[in-house]
Amino acid sequence: MIDIIPYGNSALLINFEQKIDAKIHHLVKGYFNSISNLDEVTYQIPAYCSITVIFDSQKTDFESLKQKIEKLEINSNETYPDARTIEIPVCYEKEYAPDLESLSKDINLNPQDIITQHTSVTYDVYMMGFLPGFPYLGELPKALECKRKSTPRKQVKAGSVAIAGNQTGIYPTDAPGGWQLIGQTPLKIFNALDENAFLIKMGDKVKFKSISSETFKTLQQNGK
Repeated sequence: MIDIIPYGNSALLINFEQKIDAKIHHLVKGYFNSISNLDEVTYQIPAYCSITVIFDSQKTDFESLKQKIEKLEINSNETYPDARTIEIPVCYEKEYAPDLESLSKDINLNPQDIITQHTSVTYDVYMMGFLPGFPYLGELPKALECKRKSTPRKQVKAGSVAIAGNQTGIYPTDAPGGWQLIGQTPLKIFNALDENAFLIKMGDKVKFKSISSETFKTLQQNGK
């Protein structure tokens, strides 16, 4: 079931069941793909359980587009033709994982088990935000689900790999943040000066790979 409501003069909002869930995510992707083929649609902003659809008001209006969307036949198993599985190297050593030990105590799991479980899953990229290039990835193994930091950091290093709730993500730039930091990647996942600024996009899949600090430094020096 979806609920479609006006969102200004040239946009509408599609709401799905309001929860983080793989089935909902696949439905969001299905609608996103189908709506992308509509000429009157300018662009879309997909999220966990909603899509903001911006349309050309010279070509259509809210009611006409709403009816067209409601008639779409959605294949939630459809995949993005250009979707990729991206391997992200992560150093989980203490220097790069300031919250790993305290998290270990909070969730009663030793650090190596946290690393093993975090690297055991291929994650769906559910959405992008709250910073340009920040991928929201899910879902974490149940054993890793945790609370955010009670006091957010004023600055988290670019490339930090973090978890919170049943999600994991990567900070694309230095920024404030309240997630639990369990590692860091040397990869630049966002480069505003690059024509292809985003390494990861919604619809991709991400797999983390544990690396040593030596490999981290080598990749960083090589600009990988």
